[in-house]
Amino acid sequence: MNRQKLARSEKALNIVTYIILTIVVIFCALPFILVVSGSFSDSALIMKDGYSILPRGFSLDGYRSIFLFPKQIAKAYGISIFVTGAGTCIGLIVMTLCGYALSSSELKYRNVIAFIIYFTTLFSGGLVPWYIVISKLGLKNTIWALIVPSCCSSFYILLIRNFMKTIPDSLVESAKLDGAGELRILIKIVMPLSTPILATIALFLALAYWNDWYLASLYITDADMWPLQYRLYNILNAASKIAQAGAENFTSKILPTETQKLANAVVASGPIIFLYPFLQKYFVQGISIGAVKG
Repeated sequence: MNRQKLARSEKALNIVTYIILTIVVIFCALPFILVVSGSFSDSALIMKDGYSILPRGFSLDGYRSIFLFPKQIAKAYGISIFVTGAGTCIGLIVMTLCGYALSSSELKYRNVIAFIIYFTTLFSGGLVPWYIVISKLGLKNTIWALIVPSCCSSFYILLIRNFMKTIPDSLVESAKLDGAGELRILIKIVMPLSTPILATIALFLALAYWNDWYLASLYITDADMWPLQYRLYNILNAASKIAQAGAENFTSKILPTETQKLANAVVASGPIIFLYPFLQKYFVQGISIGAVKG
């Protein structure tokens, strides 16, 4: 009898949980659904009636205004994909090496080094030193100006260190007794066990690189080197200026600013949104374990 009551209570709890989760998912997905729907709507109808789940007066004018110059958009996509891929890989390599070194008890002054790294999270040199460094290194108007400033984060280094400190020392010591060097231990033992935190940081890095337009506005003056986000930003600014200048006929038919804003969001978020499903199983574990104080 007690087992039946317990089974019923668990079933009722599961039903309530699924209902709550369904409501949460709907509220989370609704803004994106409205953005996608609005991007396929008529700009005039959006201005008049507002947004809806289904497109109002189906139109592709927002996307046509973005892809007026398809070669430029394709090149911007290529630059963003390369920057995201290269920056994520370089950042992971650099921060993994730093985190592994700081997690080792054999490293002298590791606590001092960790404090110096932590100190940089409290105070930043600011924009001017970064601009001087990028200019002196000759990185302006190069792809590296979009990669180098964001490839290393002191916060992520500390997360990796805290995660790696949870790996039993006996595994590392056994590998050393078998003649393995530090690099082999890192690649063969530590990194496979650190997959959750590395995948989580890879996701954060990829999102940061993909969504970045600020670095391009600082260091890139050559329009052929603009990444996707900055390209879309300039297209939208140009459309807004044309609208403000009073070119009403041209704007309403070719550059619909309202639907163009929504189409910009869809074009910019489309590719990167498919990255999360591949990394989601590591996401929660990486955050929870990596945040444990070591």
